Amino acid sequence: MSLLKKWQDLAYVERNEADYNAFWGDYLPKEQKNYEYLLSHADETCTGTVQALADKFQMELVTFVGFLDGINTSLAEEIDLDAVTGDTEVVLAIDYEKLYYNMLAAKADWLYNLAGWDALLTQEKRAEIKKTYNSTRTVVKDKKIGRNDPCPCGSGRKYKQCCMSKAQ
Repeated sequence: MSLLKKWQDLAYVERNEADYNAFWGDYLPKEQKNYEYLLSHADETCTGTVQALADKFQMELVTFVGFLDGINTSLAEEIDLDAVTGDTEVVLAIDYEKLYYNMLAAKADWLYNLAGWDALLTQEKRAEIKKTYNSTRTVVKDKKIGRNDPCPCGSGRKYKQCCMSKAQ
């Protein structure tokens, strides 16, 4: 069984509320600590085997693969997580703008509000990324054609006397 599958079986199993809160209450501070480290060391790229990086970040191997699952879409080159083993060499070359965007999409306010972002992205850049994110969440409906409006086919007639009558 792959490490990713083990993580998914561990993380996404049905639990009662107390067990759910205990599991994620244990994982999320570890994840936050990892991101704090990565943001404060943005000038260096973390590389090594998955096991070595798990040890560096003081996480169990399967739990670290869960972290990789979360950050994977923010990497310059995504990792094939299905094939990852403890001996797999990985490069955590992070696209920090994409990471910030993905944190917004995940509604991870405890991550996108970390102090480490101040050194990486200006307030203006973060506001721009947030605006881009918000625009993807906004539904824009096309203007409905009124029966007395000019027909969009360009005939010059009213819609009700042209294409509306053909549609019925």
